[in-house]
Amino acid sequence: MTEHAPHATHADIVKRLKRADGHLHSVISMIEGGRPCEDIAQQLHAVEKAISQAKRILIQDHIDHCLDTAFADAPAASPASLDGFKKIAKYL
Repeated sequence: MTEHAPHATHADIVKRLKRADGHLHSVISMIEGGRPCEDIAQQLHAVEKAISQAKRILIQDHIDHCLDTAFADAPAASPASLDGFKKIAKYL
């Protein structure tokens, strides 16, 4: 596996994943403690949102930085194609 230099967004991604980890531990405790399903579902939703946001940021960061470099090295690549890809990828 190739190592990459950290990107500026990595700290935010780690923060979001730590938040998700905290929510997940809460969910486990809530289930073990017999809390109402509505409360558990709310916490599970928070875990899901945090992970989804972390994934979105990571993918967008990869597109914005890593793919820019790859397209710059490919003479046949169209900058308009990359711009279109970036726009559509925001909906991931």
